[in-house]
Amino acid sequence: MTDETTTLESADINRIMELLPHRYPFLMIDRIVDIDGDRSAIGIKNVTVNEPHFLGHFPSAPVMPGVLIIEGMAQTAGAICALSRGGEAPSLVYFMTIDNAKFRKPVVPGDRLEYHVKQTKRRANIWKFECLAKVDDLKVAEATVSAMLVSHDAE
Repeated sequence: MTDETTTLESADINRIMELLPHRYPFLMIDRIVDIDGDRSAIGIKNVTVNEPHFLGHFPSAPVMPGVLIIEGMAQTAGAICALSRGGEAPSLVYFMTIDNAKFRKPVVPGDRLEYHVKQTKRRANIWKFECLAKVDDLKVAEATVSAMLVSHDAE
């Protein structure tokens, strides 16, 4: 019996911007840690009051919009899909589906939001992930998302 250990990678903001086309104000992850190939990872978003969506959602009691939490889950999943392609030309990652989305607790400025993504299926260029968002180890949201990688050449 062999004892195999997995080396978990991480990606800082510069690496994330190489992997994804998103930019401020729509990039919803600051760092990705515990990357295990395209199988799982944890995306991190440091939520600050300076983000533009808080101007209108809601000025007197800022709450991060749920759709942006889902987007952060999808970006984390998409980034590890793109990373798994190694040295190939960068691809675009298209969000395909959202299933079973649930929101449990508001996310507010000052929170450190973690997107825990785990691959459940992969077929050709389509991936499916179970996603869980946490703040201080408490579940704040969950969803199943799927994404498709498309080569720049295919467009």
